[in-house]
Amino acid sequence: MSSMQPQQEIPVMEVSMKLLGELESLGFPRARAVRGLHYSGNTTIEDAVNWLIDHEDDPDIDQMPLAAINVDIESPQPDDITEAVKIKEQELRDRVRIKNREEEKKLEREREKERIRAGKALQEAKRIAEENERQRLTALRKVEKDEEKRARERVLKKLEVDKLERKRALGLPLENRAANPTRPIAREEEKNYLPVKSVKKDDRLRECLRSLKLAYKDDNDRVKRAFQTLLIYVGNVAKSPDEEKFRKIRLGNPKFQERVGSLRGGIEFLELCGFERSEGNEFLVFPRDKVDIRLLNHAGSLLNSAMTNPYFGLLQKVNQN
Repeated sequence: MSSMQPQQEIPVMEVSMKLLGELESLGFPRARAVRGLHYSGNTTIEDAVNWLIDHEDDPDIDQMPLAAINVDIESPQPDDITEAVKIKEQELRDRVRIKNREEEKKLEREREKERIRAGKALQEAKRIAEENERQRLTALRKVEKDEEKRARERVLKKLEVDKLERKRALGLPLENRAANPTRPIAREEEKNYLPVKSVKKDDRLRECLRSLKLAYKDDNDRVKRAFQTLLIYVGNVAKSPDEEKFRKIRLGNPKFQERVGSLRGGIEFLELCGFERSEGNEFLVFPRDKVDIRLLNHAGSLLNSAMTNPYFGLLQKVNQN
């Protein structure tokens, strides 16, 4: 036989409709009014208010009781809202307002603390960003100085080698030959991947870019656009030397003329990289068997330096003795 579990009875909170209405007219929420009347025995408004004052901090004071509510009973005796009840009701309201104000002040203090923490975090992030930018600019200036120093050293070494060669050709004595022999200088040039034979081409590439930058020094946008276009032409050939479309430029192309062809040193730079005029000077063509990836990469480095180094072009060309 299966045993039947007895149903749990729902507790009934009996409250007086009249007293309930009077409490609600005083401003008490229904949940509080029901609890106050039920637990004070549905006797008087004053008893209900006293109970509510004593239990205003109960965690469930504003929860509607999960029980049936019988509002059909009458109060044991007529009940008028006395002046004392009104005073107690006002005291209860004042206490609630004070408590609410204290809670609001507490929340405002927390919000202020959060604003201060957020402000400090923002300042710290700004400081870190400024420090990173300062370090970046310092590193950039160092790179630029090193580039200028290497450029001067290459020019001076090239002049020294040429000077010794001219003296040797004229049969003149070579001073300080033991201290500055020709062969070590040549080996040093080899370390920098700039043999004596290619120094002249390197200087000519630089001179093309320097001349273009100085010729249009009042039009920075035009100079930058020219350098970017040259870098695209050189970079395309270096990346895809087998692509014929990258090794052929129509000289009459309006865009080419506007960006490079009409500018001083533009076409000469491409010719130094390996492009040759063909078909009645109608095209610049780069023969596949003459593609020198190392030279093209070096030309690309010069273009990048010309675009990023503000001192590029200001270094005076050293004249040969």
